[in-house]
Amino acid sequence: MASARARAVRGARGYARAVRVALFVPCYVDQLWPEVGLATVDVLARQGVDVVFPEAQTCCGQPFANAGHPAEARALGRRAVAVFAGFEHVVCPSGSCVAMLRRELPHLLGAEAAALAPRVRELCEFLVDVLGVSSLPGRFPHRVGLHPSCHGLRELGLARGSELMAAPFDKVAPLLASLGGLELVAPAHADECCGFGGSFAVTEAEVSCRMGLDRLAAHEAAGAEIVTSVDASCLLHLRGLAERRGSPLRTMHVAEILAGREPPP
Repeated sequence: MASARARAVRGARGYARAVRVALFVPCYVDQLWPEVGLATVDVLARQGVDVVFPEAQTCCGQPFANAGHPAEARALGRRAVAVFAGFEHVVCPSGSCVAMLRRELPHLLGAEAAALAPRVRELCEFLVDVLGVSSLPGRFPHRVGLHPSCHGLRELGLARGSELMAAPFDKVAPLLASLGGLELVAPAHADECCGFGGSFAVTEAEVSCRMGLDRLAAHEAAGAEIVTSVDASCLLHLRGLAERRGSPLRTMHVAEILAGREPPP
């Protein structure tokens, strides 16, 4: 992916220089849904961000960590630390991979991960917290259901979980709602897990599918045309279930909607 043309960013955070970021693309995005990575570049470039794609990057190590193989996870973690060492910001369109590098890698590597962990952010988090973006131009005249993935919600704090007695906040929904014509519709039990859970979908396939079908039913009942999320893994799970049951629901990553992509047929 070529670097986007840099220009000065003067926003709510007072940036008066080009902001340079490294784009970290998760394995499943690279192999199964590369359009998400390209849409992420477009969203950042429109904000004047200089996007660099370090080609030496590999998996963040999350599958190994989840499967109980810490040595292999550490090896990939050390590679990530080395690959992204020269960047002030690392942006990734995946809540789960960001959570791995920011929250779990310090447990595996200790001080080795200290420099990288605070520099890694999910796309919407970066737009809101670093660039100070509160709205985006463009139109998306569709009814959209937002699936707040477990990692994004409870590991990264992209929104308030329903179990918390605290003031509501959300770093994703307002960006979507700022697009002309877009109507956010709220499903029942909006922040329940979709059932993917990585290896959980393999080892507990029946439970995983039942949870995903419950989410689909809730979005259908709310009148959604499209389900979106910050995690492509959750959306791939829901897309597969929707296609198997003949549901009219379509899935799009948040980056694709913010970048102005057309919905799938």
